[in-house]
Amino acid sequence: MLNLSLVLRVQTSRHLATAATATAALKTKPRVEKARDKSKPLITCGRTQFNLMQHERADAKFGTLALASKGWLHNKSKGDHFTLNASVSGEQLQQEMQSTTGILDSGQLALHPKLLENLQNELGIKMLTGIQVKGLPIVHGNSHALIAAETGCGKTLTYMLPILDRLLKREITERSFNTPRALILTPGRELATQIAQVAENLCKGTDLKVKALLGGSTKQLMMNPEFQEVDVLVATLGALSKLVTTGIYRMEQVRHVVLDEADTLLDDSFTDKLTYFLRRFPFHMVQRQDARTLGTQLVLASATMPTNIREILERVIDVDTIQEVVSPHLHHLMPHVTQKFLRMPKADRPGHLLTLVKQDLAKRRPIIVFSNKSATSDYVSIFLNNSGVNCLNLNGDMLMKIRLGRFEQFQSGHCDVLSTTDVGSRGLDTTRARHVVNFDFPLHVSDYIHRCGRIGRVGNTDKSLVSNFISSRREIDVVQRIEHAARTGGLLPDVNANIANIIKKRLMADMKAAGMSLPPQAQEEPF
Repeated sequence: MLNLSLVLRVQTSRHLATAATATAALKTKPRVEKARDKSKPLITCGRTQFNLMQHERADAKFGTLALASKGWLHNKSKGDHFTLNASVSGEQLQQEMQSTTGILDSGQLALHPKLLENLQNELGIKMLTGIQVKGLPIVHGNSHALIAAETGCGKTLTYMLPILDRLLKREITERSFNTPRALILTPGRELATQIAQVAENLCKGTDLKVKALLGGSTKQLMMNPEFQEVDVLVATLGALSKLVTTGIYRMEQVRHVVLDEADTLLDDSFTDKLTYFLRRFPFHMVQRQDARTLGTQLVLASATMPTNIREILERVIDVDTIQEVVSPHLHHLMPHVTQKFLRMPKADRPGHLLTLVKQDLAKRRPIIVFSNKSATSDYVSIFLNNSGVNCLNLNGDMLMKIRLGRFEQFQSGHCDVLSTTDVGSRGLDTTRARHVVNFDFPLHVSDYIHRCGRIGRVGNTDKSLVSNFISSRREIDVVQRIEHAARTGGLLPDVNANIANIIKKRLMADMKAAGMSLPPQAQEEPF
């Protein structure tokens, strides 16, 4: 049960947890740890005295360990670098997966035969990850669930398969147009399109109807609405809330609500609209055995969570009724992905990027370049295209007509270079990608987790690489905390996905330090 905020509990008990983990590891080494090449350093540095062969003390406090990035604030540090080497291979991680037939034969779960057929034939999936094995029975049992696991481990199928199975097995007495039975909310249009495609592939040969509802043309839909049968509706929050308010879509038959990339949807910039929308669903009736067919199940899925998740969810649901499905790798660095940190002046970044991109294209390795702002993403795309590199651009400031289909072009192999912002970092299944470049290093650890998660995903056993360009003081602060976590083998620090709340707190602290009076709405301490 969700008695405390997952992330808050993880953060406050970090030292105890990591110390216990280290002690347990000494007694029983997991299979992956045994497979690591002990002769290869965990961390390789430009200055070899900072190389690391084995993890430091798990309970070491930040600031007590020698870090390769500690002197990076000095101007003479430009040109320095360090690398977090992959300690396991993709093949070794694949060995930990379990076959779908084994899970079904054990009697742990009974799924509709057509779903299983489509899972194997349409999606080509014959093995299940640890989070799927653990989460499928809980979601299938119609309990409220929080699926918190690392990026690229198959969270979408963890909730999708049980929900589709329940829809197929539930008899429909009356069917109305634009009245879905399952609702999946996402923060981005590309992610909504991707999830809808997965649902359609799983529903082939069945009577279930899937529809994706995207933003960008909401006014047109309100003026000239479409009416059709729909069982599974995948939608962005902004578009759906307007169409529900105008009565074009009705929610009274919804029995499953999923918040995919819940950390973004629970960010302060979405919270008020989301909680107002969710209050219409009878989540409380799921716990009543005599009214289970009338209640609505809530499922949240993400690789990071806001620290104030409890306060937000208490507005719409009894949080103690939510069951946690948590991966042991949550908020850890990806052990199978090599991560390079390069200290350089801002002026050197374009030239260094062009060199890396040309090297990857020569090897036919698809690459994603991340920037912090849309303007920088535009610049990177223009710079690469002017340099003879075919590059796609994707960011949130683009018009819907231009933005539509950009990600699909990268996925289909039409283009091997994608320049994007954090719009492209949340939930998108970039299995093709082999290299991520942070042209702008993210200023929040949660964003770094999601960007790295675009590579090394389930089904991709090739070697993957993250290259980080480090130029500013704020970037160095984040890098030092990541390096400390890498040296101790512990949890990544301060993984708070509520970015708007972090910015609000920082602004309030700066105003208070400057002796300025706070606005009336900011007098209360934010969560």
